[in-house]
Amino acid sequence: MDPSHSLSRPPLTRRDLLGAAALLAAGPGSATLVGPASAATAGRIGVVQEVVGDAFARGGSAERRLAAAADLYLQDMVWTGTEARLAMKLGLATTVRLGARSRLVIDRFIADMGGVLDLADGATLFDRPEEAPKVDVKMRSAYGVIAVRGTRFFAGPSRGVFGVFVERGAVTVAAAGVTRLLSAGEGTDIPAPGRPPSPVARWGAPRIAEAMASVL
Repeated sequence: MDPSHSLSRPPLTRRDLLGAAALLAAGPGSATLVGPASAATAGRIGVVQEVVGDAFARGGSAERRLAAAADLYLQDMVWTGTEARLAMKLGLATTVRLGARSRLVIDRFIADMGGVLDLADGATLFDRPEEAPKVDVKMRSAYGVIAVRGTRFFAGPSRGVFGVFVERGAVTVAAAGVTRLLSAGEGTDIPAPGRPPSPVARWGAPRIAEAMASVL
């Protein structure tokens, strides 16, 4: 195993994620995380499409190194190493990409119905084609809750804050009792956990390029 995948920050436990989720209690759409499940008992809900560098998954206590075509399961915690990139297909038409040193838990997901994803660290790009059936997905983090239907959006570190940018479709971003509706070309910033999202603003091409380069 390449030691760079966890180094000074070992993969988060479910207890860690419960603590992060508690920060969202005041925000709309938050939900309670369920207990851990092993890959052997959890349902298969996706597959790895592409890996650059080191990427891993953990279901319960079992850790797996990820490669293209590897299965993904409910309750998997997925994380990437330094300079890594990971692309996952969840269900029939949803692609989720992770940038370097990112962590995501597939909390709940049902093909063509939706689910809950917990972004514990790093950057992600969520992509569901416009022609695919609309689904209800929530992406939670210590910064806030992103509610999506068919769309393509970025969420993660951007110029010193946690940024959310919509390339296609629309999302709502809720944090600290404030909700912002973002449409294509628009973004919002959350400076720290517990702080509200900034007013909606259009992102310029340089910032968009920086964000996409961190996950593609």
